[in-house]
Amino acid sequence: MLMTPGPTAVPEPVRDAMSRELINPDVDPRFREIYDRLTDRLATVYGVESGVPAADGGRDVVALGGEGILGLEAAVASLVEPGTEVLCLSNGLYGEGFADFVESYGGDATLVAADHDEPLPLDALEARLAAADADFDLVTMVHCETPTGTLNDVGAALDRIEDADRELLTVVDAVSSLGGVEVPTERIDVCLGASQKCFSAPPGLATAAVSDRAWAAMEARDPHSLYANFLPFRDVSDGFPYTHLTTEVVALDAALGLLLDEGLDAVRERHETAAARCRERGAELGLEPVPDPERSSPTVTAFEVPGRAEALQERLREEHDVILATGLGEDAGDVLRIGHMGHNARVERVDETMDALADVL
Repeated sequence: MLMTPGPTAVPEPVRDAMSRELINPDVDPRFREIYDRLTDRLATVYGVESGVPAADGGRDVVALGGEGILGLEAAVASLVEPGTEVLCLSNGLYGEGFADFVESYGGDATLVAADHDEPLPLDALEARLAAADADFDLVTMVHCETPTGTLNDVGAALDRIEDADRELLTVVDAVSSLGGVEVPTERIDVCLGASQKCFSAPPGLATAAVSDRAWAAMEARDPHSLYANFLPFRDVSDGFPYTHLTTEVVALDAALGLLLDEGLDAVRERHETAAARCRERGAELGLEPVPDPERSSPTVTAFEVPGRAEALQERLREEHDVILATGLGEDAGDVLRIGHMGHNARVERVDETMDALADVL
């Protein structure tokens, strides 16, 4: 049983959709119909109206062919050029990774960071934005830091940015939260998602909801990359910039259909219930989540198991056929992560996982 925080288990109706006869996306008009339905469904999940002016809460929603990290890089590649000043707000591995992307595209990254088990440093953000030498074009942050199971208060961070009274663009990685947690997309210029997390589709598509301001900035910068570039997807009425990933588009469309049939409120409640059950069972086993429970994400729980993560992961796989993830980076050996997101956000699947974990502890 696959219980990692992405890729997640793909339900049978999605696998069935993937098995149908291949559609050629370059010549068959049916593909465009599927892609348009996909982006309309994505807009509903993002909580925005596709094609509506940004002043009225609208965003253009796109789906690029590539794993979720493509979205993070494409956001930077599309908005950053040599000399672009970027403030990277971070309390984890992916927040720090934004700074690496910025530097690789010639921008100047200022990292405002907290430790991985701490909240976003909002006071430090406010102070840095108020500094006399602050001349930022862009702010990046992460909604759910998957390696620690932390759900960040991006709304509070956006408040501080808006209070700074600067025309700052915002980029938010919502890859591990979108579809399981409400995201304030209408306040974000580029909000990033991916197929393999809460949507329970296979890896292969990076999604984004993009504001008019962000499109204007991308056009002014003229990005040089084809793949790591949102601009070619702004208008696909005359075709896609490259042969799209047909099967992944069909799969995500089917997965979103399941999610919307269930209803977004019901889906989010299911994630909350599964997460609460996971932490309740963990507490019974004497396990502590990495952040405090108030900041733990409804989509993933990271338990502290100092020095035991890899051994527990191996025993769970070999003895119970349950696949979990360890931590990443410096936490690789000390953290065990359970993904109760998407199709896996069900109490019965959490109970089966925790029964197995109890047996190997």
